[in-house]
This record gives sequence, C-alpha cells and structure tokens, in this order.
Amino acid sequence: MPSPDEPLPGSCACGTVRFQVVANFQTAGYCHCLRCQRRAGVPWSMNGLVRADALQVLEGEAAVRYWRPPEGMPKAFCAVCGGHVWSGEPGVGDVVGVRFGALHGDPGIVPQWRQWLESAQDWHPIPDDELPRFSSRREIP
Repeated sequence: MPSPDEPLPGSCACGTVRFQVVANFQTAGYCHCLRCQRRAGVPWSMNGLVRADALQVLEGEAAVRYWRPPEGMPKAFCAVCGGHVWSGEPGVGDVVGVRFGALHGDPGIVPQWRQWLESAQDWHPIPDDELPRFSSRREIP
C-alpha cells in the first residue's frame, strides 16, 4: 500500500501530469456508468478512493483539466494527451478517485464492488466475481 515513505507514482499517458499517492486506498471498485464508458472507451473503469490530501501532483498541474458534470465529482484529465488520471480534486473534499490504469505499480488493494450496473452494456457480460453489485451509485461511507 502507498505511504508517505513509499509513495505510489502515477501519470497520464504522455507523462505530462505526474502524481503520487501517499496513503492507503480506502476502497476500490469498478464503475459501469455511461460517463466512465464514454470517457475511457471501455465498458467499465477501475478506480480506488483515497483521502483527497493523499494525492499529490508532482508535475504538470497546469495541464490538468477538469470536466465538471452536473452531478458527481469533477473528472481530471491531461490537456496534452487526454489521459484520465482521477476524479475529485487533490486537497479538496473528502476523497479522490484515482484511475488504476494511471498508476505505475500495485495499489495494494483489489476491486471490492461494482456500481452503476443499470448502465452496463448488454454486449459485454459482467464477470461472475462475487463482488457486491449496485444498480446505481454506491454510497461512499
């Protein structure tokens, strides 16, 4: 698990935006919402929630752009390559959702749930992984 002594690095696809996670992820899971599908071009995304102050931007903060949908957390991406990096804002609010695909190592946690199954694509079956399933948003404790 990431810690201040052993931070977990991450970046966008081109490396312009570099960040690190310095605390344990609180939870992790798969999101099947249409926003994740359309932003990432895949049937679901894999994210881990960490305290908002535990994500530190190391380089490229000026290249981070936010899409602020009417509901939910802001979605952060690199203005150069379009790579998705997190949702929420580092240091603002309670949590940030880090895209596991942007990490450069093992997050130390495996997915624990699936949310927004009402938006899941019929053409791609959801694996029978015995994870708790939520038809819409999973409440963040």
